[in-house]
Amino acid sequence: MSEILRTPDSCFDAVKDWPYEPRYLEVDGLRMHAVDEGPAGADPILLLHGEPSWSYLYRSMIEPLVAAGQRCVAIDLVGFGRSDKPARQEDYTYQRHVDWVQGAIDALGLLRITLFGQDWGGLIGLRLVAAQPDRFARVCASNTFLPTGDRDPGPAFKAWREYSQTTPEFHIGGIIKGASARPVSDETIAAYDAPFPTEAHKAAARRFPMLVPATPDDPAAEPNRAAWEVLQRFDRPFLTLFGDSDPVTKGADAVLQKLIPGAAGQPHATIANAGHFIQEDAGPELADHLLRWIG
Repeated sequence: MSEILRTPDSCFDAVKDWPYEPRYLEVDGLRMHAVDEGPAGADPILLLHGEPSWSYLYRSMIEPLVAAGQRCVAIDLVGFGRSDKPARQEDYTYQRHVDWVQGAIDALGLLRITLFGQDWGGLIGLRLVAAQPDRFARVCASNTFLPTGDRDPGPAFKAWREYSQTTPEFHIGGIIKGASARPVSDETIAAYDAPFPTEAHKAAARRFPMLVPATPDDPAAEPNRAAWEVLQRFDRPFLTLFGDSDPVTKGADAVLQKLIPGAAGQPHATIANAGHFIQEDAGPELADHLLRWIG
């Protein structure tokens, strides 16, 4: 693996509404960061972010969930947030991301997990569920899916891929603002930018679009098909909470509900005026849905 970059702590000094002390885990020679709040003995809610955000995305969910007595674990994926950032795009693969998060779960000793996965948090999280289904008590999928490359991803996704590889500046906060349905303040945009002080720190963010299986022979296509074989037998509670204004994953909730047995009879919801970054648009509302569901 190439040079490992680490975002200076000072980059986070101005981040508001994020009072959590850093907690670091050693995984495969890399330092991964996790927020772990709430009763240590409680069953964990595992919050997995996606592209190109970091766990700051969950700030308005963690507070109400912890106030209700829940334990929240929010992991920064490798290449994001306070976690280490290998410098080359080639250092990142779909399988490595799955393995890194599995390593963090193992290091934290998480069991009886409630998974909340959005965007790549679902692409990674659903693979983890398929690998160890008995470790998960329930799963909530939000604006996500598990693609196998057997369908053409369409022109919008192909344009996103092209943009990720060619734009001189990959503006993290601007991307999140553009894919949110509600206003995002300049202060919030700056907080999303904080982990990425240079373009060199954005290798993971630029790489993720290239790792989505878009052809049947993609390296992740067969592992994802194998995961679907397990998920189509997964009968523990499976909930979908999707935004009504997310063109990226529109309709994926219906497919998940149809194919996964545990989705039957669950209180699925479509969140009004919520875009792709649904936690940014409707975090407290999502937390309320989770609390009623778990309770």
